[in-house]
Amino acid sequence: MIQCDYNSAVKRMSRPSRLALVVSQSEDGRANIITLVWFMRTSKEPPMFAISIGITRYSHKLLSKSRKFVLAIPSIKMAKQVLQCGTTSGEDIDKIKKFNIKVKRGKLSDIPILLDAVANFECKTITQIRSGDHTIFIGEVKYSWQNENENLNQLLSIPENKNYEVLAKDGRYVLGTVK
Repeated sequence: MIQCDYNSAVKRMSRPSRLALVVSQSEDGRANIITLVWFMRTSKEPPMFAISIGITRYSHKLLSKSRKFVLAIPSIKMAKQVLQCGTTSGEDIDKIKKFNIKVKRGKLSDIPILLDAVANFECKTITQIRSGDHTIFIGEVKYSWQNENENLNQLLSIPENKNYEVLAKDGRYVLGTVK
């Protein structure tokens, strides 16, 4: 074990990692999607998730106002869309239309659920906490959805090596599945 800088240690522990898409909604009703790796389950009863979003992001602005979001766990079918949602801002474009993302209306609000995801969780924000340059939004799950295809694998953020199949790549972002 050797001492190193923070970024070097994080690089070693951060891949593979689970990905999530967070769907939020503007005041005019347009949905927006952001790709995240910073999320976690925080409670079983009631069921809750925490998501962490940078304060400069458009999604941060939307979540601060709407107080509702959908946490979607993307499948391998969504690799290119997940990459596109994580590398473009939804402030000026409709990501759902531009990237051909299949959606349907959920039950909690007009925020759509993603049909090609492995699972979707409709959440109501119960609290938020400032954490440096991010805000942690904690949402209570009100409705849960799962894909009917039980063989549909979850998409991961992966390192490039022989143990993983690369499905989409853009610079330092590599998405895929375990071989």
